[in-house]
Amino acid sequence: MNGQLSRYDPRNPIRFLQRSETSGLVVLALLVGAASGLGAVAFRWLINGAHTLFFDGLGGYLTFLGPFRVVLVPAVGGLIVGPMIYFLAREAKGHGVPEVMYAVALMNGRIRPRVAVIKSLASSICIGSGGSVGREGPIVQIGSALGSTLGQLLHLDPARVRLLVACGAAGGISATFNAPIAGVLFALEVILRQFRTSYFGVVVLASVTASVVGRMAFGNTPAFSVPKYSMVSAWELVLYFVLGILAAVLGIAFVRVLYAIEDLWDDWKKIPEWLKPVVGGLLIGLLGVFAPQLFGVGYPAMEAALREETAVWLVALLAVLKILATSITIGSGGSGGVFAPSLFIGAMMGSAIGQLANAWFPGWTGHSGGYAMVGMAAVFAAAAHAPMTSILILFEMTNDYAIILPLMTAVVVSTILSQRLQRESIYTLKLLRRGIDVTLRRDLNLMDTILVEESMTRDPDTVSPEMPVSQLIHEFEETWHHGFPVVDKDGRLVGIVTLTDITRATLEPSENLTVGDVCTRNCISCHPDETLNEALKQFGARDVGRLPVVDRLDHGRLLGVLRRGDIVTAYSKAALQHADHLARIERTKQVQTPGAEFVEVDLPPGAEAVGKRIKQLDLPHDCLLISVRRGARTVIPHGDTLLEPNDRVLALCRPEDTEPLRAVARRPLAEEANARVS
Repeated sequence: MNGQLSRYDPRNPIRFLQRSETSGLVVLALLVGAASGLGAVAFRWLINGAHTLFFDGLGGYLTFLGPFRVVLVPAVGGLIVGPMIYFLAREAKGHGVPEVMYAVALMNGRIRPRVAVIKSLASSICIGSGGSVGREGPIVQIGSALGSTLGQLLHLDPARVRLLVACGAAGGISATFNAPIAGVLFALEVILRQFRTSYFGVVVLASVTASVVGRMAFGNTPAFSVPKYSMVSAWELVLYFVLGILAAVLGIAFVRVLYAIEDLWDDWKKIPEWLKPVVGGLLIGLLGVFAPQLFGVGYPAMEAALREETAVWLVALLAVLKILATSITIGSGGSGGVFAPSLFIGAMMGSAIGQLANAWFPGWTGHSGGYAMVGMAAVFAAAAHAPMTSILILFEMTNDYAIILPLMTAVVVSTILSQRLQRESIYTLKLLRRGIDVTLRRDLNLMDTILVEESMTRDPDTVSPEMPVSQLIHEFEETWHHGFPVVDKDGRLVGIVTLTDITRATLEPSENLTVGDVCTRNCISCHPDETLNEALKQFGARDVGRLPVVDRLDHGRLLGVLRRGDIVTAYSKAALQHADHLARIERTKQVQTPGAEFVEVDLPPGAEAVGKRIKQLDLPHDCLLISVRRGARTVIPHGDTLLEPNDRVLALCRPEDTEPLRAVARRPLAEEANARVS
């Protein structure tokens, strides 16, 4: 029956697209690829038109201001972009990719159709008027919105809608960069965050189709015209290793400065949100007076750095100023991507290193353009945590395979170091700040969500080191325990004694043996703030059945015991709660409550909800708690979850229920009055 339903029926092609698992998806992938390719072409045309309108048209009327005429151009662009985003589609604010990841993670790939239109207009105006952002993030969001719209029009199931979103993202990258392979990897590595054979073929078709459309419009040429690269000496790899380290530092700095400045704009409440891009535009205009290379995407400045046409002091300065300019543009409410700014920062940093290397080691270093090329990929890899996409996109953008060894060296070093220093990427951090952890999937390791203190046995039975072994044997028989913590008369942990210790002691019987003679004194332990996954590694490494839990600052203070049974019980309970939580989220996404919205609530110290369990709160009946962000950890909320100071709660509720939800985050009136007085 299912095979018959999947056959093509010329009288009803829509049903064929809806039901077919293979042929229908192929057709849809081709359609999305063509649409995203055309979207990329139209978007580039809009940017060029906006640039001509603002700098040649508007700028022509401001010639009386001399070089300072460019100050007003980005501000006028912000005056148009701000109201457009605020009143028509707030998802179009920012760099676009996190919003697509959010739609895939929580909205089953559903993106409002108007987003494609508003994002195209807002980003083209922002970039064309001098906003220091890229065009790749917007085209990813535009392509994804087109794919999502097609899936929604055909009433496809959520899995296929998400796949079409990824197809649109791949098509956008492929068409704008002429990089079909990198487009596929970007969609799988960044958007879907998983690699599956069933996904790969469909996304490839969309990416190739978009690339063909892009080549028909822009020609089959690399995105950058760069000089031929050749590695002069194997010793250069040492310099590329250092470049990878510096790229990681610069990538992390970019991420942190971006969100720090975004917070400053969010905290500025004196003017309406839709007017903030005007102020941001004025600041960008002031920077542009002295460094016009910061305006727009910045490809001409990157190509100049690749050809070593810019002085070393200037490229170093531009790398720093680009971080500031992009952060101001996005933080103030502009619309544009962070992909191209990452490449810009990397190109400038790499060019500076290459020029210095040429001056210091002229005999065994190549053209500085090679360092600039590698720097582009390394900084993006550090910021986005996407090494495979970074390697392939630079290879396709430059069409030069000779760069592959230095490229892989620097990208791997920058990715590993950035991931160790900063868990979240420039994309996932934006979602995490809203309480959404896109890594919290069905296949997550629940052991990483449970702390030792939540599952350990408190006030365990203990024995003293002076207890005779004969009495200890009796304790084992009475309690059926397999081990006891050994504590002295002051309650300090001495060690741990197990049945194995008793068995070993009975091989040399003695009436005077005490627990202190047979116990293990230098025992391994764990801390209450560790996760069960970290504690479990201790179990496996030493093959023990229990671990004493001690204070992190005072290792002699016994807080409890973690047994294998405690871990099994905690995991089983967490698995049931997680399954129930996912089921509730799925039901919420399917129902699509009209007007429902996601609300973030921060719990300051002293708030009404702090110190209470969720089941004790007077929350609206239809309010669904999605997650509780606690420092670097995401907690799956359930009735017994104890809320702590500085928790960030993400909830889905109706507009009329947002005020009761926010009420639990307020401090009592007396405490608020005391806080104001102090």
